[in-house]
Amino acid sequence: MSWHGHLNLDYRLDGERTIALDRHDGPLRVLQRLYPEGDRVCHHVLVHPPGGLVGGDVLDIAMNLQSGSHALITTPGATRFYKSTGAEAVQTLTARVAPGARLEWLPLETLAYRSCLATNRMRFELAPGAEMMGWDVLALGLPAASEAFDDAAHGQGRFTQEIELPGVWLEKGTVHADDARLLDSPLGWAGHRVMATMWLASGAPLSRERREALLDSARAIQGNSPLAATAGSTSPHEQVVILRVLADRVEPAMNLLTQVWAQWRQTAWDLAPCPPRVWRT
Repeated sequence: MSWHGHLNLDYRLDGERTIALDRHDGPLRVLQRLYPEGDRVCHHVLVHPPGGLVGGDVLDIAMNLQSGSHALITTPGATRFYKSTGAEAVQTLTARVAPGARLEWLPLETLAYRSCLATNRMRFELAPGAEMMGWDVLALGLPAASEAFDDAAHGQGRFTQEIELPGVWLEKGTVHADDARLLDSPLGWAGHRVMATMWLASGAPLSRERREALLDSARAIQGNSPLAATAGSTSPHEQVVILRVLADRVEPAMNLLTQVWAQWRQTAWDLAPCPPRVWRT
């Protein structure tokens, strides 16, 4: 039996307060709206009670942020793609961000279990004047438990990931469990099993000064990180700045992303960091 879950989130300003209307069908929903940093920023925790996806499960998330709204969305725990006996598990996110709106998409890590067949697809449509920060942390197997993703004795899994900013940036790739050339090559994952990606994007070109300030701050932080040798920041397009890191465990990668997020919030938006309380539980 597979689960099909749908969640629609609509954020808008009511005076100076960002409010959200949500509709859900199936095992996917958000908790109460929280305002730990004032009315303008709505914090939401996205919850999937079954705890993970198996073959045949489909989760579909749609967000619409109206002008002037600001939403920070996270999760209380990892997103898990479990072993499949043949059918694919799919999670899809589509976000539309209007002029003057801001989105922070900051879920905890994604765990791709051995022998999973999974696709995780994200699309962010930013209007001119809209901006967002987001990250994605993918762990193949269970690094903390030394359970491999690439174990031929237990079947062959694959994981497809797609992050799209239409017309600006497309990150799309599939990792097969038996692709040792990709997983172990120094030109690929280099033996690591955690890959983290973070980005700040705009619906219009970022000034050269802003992009350089964001890159400088990220590079200063990653240079002092234990992951300095496997982290890098770049701006492949004038509308996006990207940080990429490889690690052996989730925790150091997430720690680096959290530090950069805190600095980018101040550099780009003149906002003090306000980590969601659920990150500490």
